Amino acid sequence: MIFLDAAATTPVRREVIEAMFPYLTNQFGNPSSHHELGERAALAIENAREDAATVLGCHAAELTFTSGGTEADNLALKGIALARRAEDPRRNRVVISAIEHPAIAESADYLRRVHGFTVDVVPVGPDALVDPSVFARTLAGGADAPLPAAPEDKDDGGPHHGLPAAAWVPGSDVAVASVMYANNEVGTVQDIPVLATAARGMGVPFHTDAVQAAGWLRLNVEELGVDALSISGHKVGAPKGVGLLYLRGGVPCEPLVHGGGQERGLRSGTENVAFAVALATALGLSESSRGATADRVIAVRDGFIDKVLQLVPGAVLTGHRTRRLPSVASFCLPGTSGESVLLDLERRNILCSSGSACAAGSDEPSEVLTAMGVERTVAQTALRFSFGQDVSAADLATAAGQLAAAVEGVQRLGTQQPRAAQEQLPG
Repeated sequence: MIFLDAAATTPVRREVIEAMFPYLTNQFGNPSSHHELGERAALAIENAREDAATVLGCHAAELTFTSGGTEADNLALKGIALARRAEDPRRNRVVISAIEHPAIAESADYLRRVHGFTVDVVPVGPDALVDPSVFARTLAGGADAPLPAAPEDKDDGGPHHGLPAAAWVPGSDVAVASVMYANNEVGTVQDIPVLATAARGMGVPFHTDAVQAAGWLRLNVEELGVDALSISGHKVGAPKGVGLLYLRGGVPCEPLVHGGGQERGLRSGTENVAFAVALATALGLSESSRGATADRVIAVRDGFIDKVLQLVPGAVLTGHRTRRLPSVASFCLPGTSGESVLLDLERRNILCSSGSACAAGSDEPSEVLTAMGVERTVAQTALRFSFGQDVSAADLATAAGQLAAAVEGVQRLGTQQPRAAQEQLPG
């Protein structure tokens, strides 16, 4: 079996299992308990926080352990938005990109439906990149022209929310902005430092979902310029069920889970010591070999892309050709049933996916691909190949050959979609 679905999950590393094992067995104390066993657990989780902070280049107190990337995203977007609006009711706008993970997109929709926020969605180009100038204009309210003059204290009910024009600062009505670091379906990597700088220039806290970036791209939050960043453990060799939120000191955040006040009041509930140790260990291991591993995987990934485009007539690479994760190669196969190819590949012992695992089972085309301008019927032909750190050139050469054979077999069986779909990819 060749596993090429690492963007969905990765196996737990042996070193991680060994590091976490004591806290599942003899060192089982509750970190809130005031006795020796509890104090050992408390020390272990704080050491894990320090280790993770070293990878992210931040203070340990700025990190909150969560149950995964989804919870970290929810806490960042909802928590910051609600806290910032509580400080100033005019901060009633949330800005996200059109290709966010459902954890962000659905959180934004919740804020709209339940709390009355306005959600502005920044479009992407055919390569899934956010244009920084479009992002900045969206933060500023979408106006291309200078703000109109208005008499002081005039409240005309317009976009300035009752502020005199002279006092209005573009972006001052935005509670939070979020753009993912690297896309989970097509692998496109955003220019996060540029986007974060635009947000910071308008006083808007900027969050990035770095779930797919972890282990492959630099996570130093000072270099990125972000105010909040989310990570998931099972994408870097830790168990499922643990994640991490970086929240810059001074950025307000309303907790979503209330109770005993653990995690400095941001996430109540007895801490999962073993999984916190596991995540910190996995992050440290990934970071120690990240540069060399990424360079090697980029080379085999590019060879795989070239081979697929050579062997599979009509295959189209999705996402940016070079600004992409080392670990992701994604294609559309216009005129061919992607689901049929996926099943045939599994029969050939090649495991990949048709897109995000979080959307698996849905008959709807990928919202990421349609946001990129891919026609709906073509979006339904998508395949994503995502690689672990130990992927080999031989495995990818085998996968490319088996993909070509699977596509040929599916087309021969007559399960292809209308050939007109081949003309429906964006230029």
